[in-house]
Amino acid sequence: MFDPVHLRTFLAVASTLSFTQAAQQLGISQPSVSQHVRRLEEAAGRQLLLRDTRATALTDNGEAMAGFARSILAAHDEAASYFTGTAMRGRLRFGAADDLALAQLPAVLRAFRQLHPRINLELTVTQTRTLMRRLEANQLDLVFIKEFPDETVGRVVRRDRLVWIGLPGTQVRPDEPIPLITYTAPSVSRVTALRVLAESGRSWKITCKTLEVNGVLAAARAGIGVAVFPSSLVPADLQALPASVGLPELGDIDFTLLSNPRSPVEPVEALTSAILGQPFAGRSAAPAAPTPPPTQS
Repeated sequence: MFDPVHLRTFLAVASTLSFTQAAQQLGISQPSVSQHVRRLEEAAGRQLLLRDTRATALTDNGEAMAGFARSILAAHDEAASYFTGTAMRGRLRFGAADDLALAQLPAVLRAFRQLHPRINLELTVTQTRTLMRRLEANQLDLVFIKEFPDETVGRVVRRDRLVWIGLPGTQVRPDEPIPLITYTAPSVSRVTALRVLAESGRSWKITCKTLEVNGVLAAARAGIGVAVFPSSLVPADLQALPASVGLPELGDIDFTLLSNPRSPVEPVEALTSAILGQPFAGRSAAPAAPTPPPTQS
């Protein structure tokens, strides 16, 4: 009964109260806008707009039509997305380490859901070692995790360098224990930090122990210590500490995808391809908590 094109044009007029602005917004001519509105009024059998040479206003029926138009177009868009996506269906249980979930991952997952609307994507954000245990227990289908380069068993998305991070200008006295911000065990970054400090003969004290990445970043921003972080994910208000600070090198880390051999292959490969197509690099100004909120990393 109501043409979606006419409804979109009507909403543009309703939001701007101007046929000229609606035409500019939609990239069509003003006579086309008038024609669309007239045809919608004919279809509704009601006057939707009051217009003269000076002003345009919605009638009561126009106000009602605006509400219906939004609902109709939302349903139309949802249906179009559903039927233009792939026919792939099912459930995909995906897990990601929480610091990796800070970068491009949310956008990748959003695009994946639009492309595959019939796949029920279940997201778990937690610690790498916990994700691996859940994968082995057949509780997850695919995980995006961090692994040491010489121990990598997953499919490598990229290799990154681990760095010490802190507030700009952070100094560490060589004769004092290093104030360390770390995750609770088990944790890849925690294991790395304690190993390199022990190998270099440096003492440390844990000034903050947290379950998730936002706790690490909050402690670093408070200036109560230094932490270990992938270099490409360091937020802009913190910095990778220079070699002049005197902290030992941390080495590299791999971002990898590990799949469950018992899971359906097609949806796992589809999400794997989507993630492999992204750079997963770049600095963010102030990372927000992943959704759903993480528990560990």
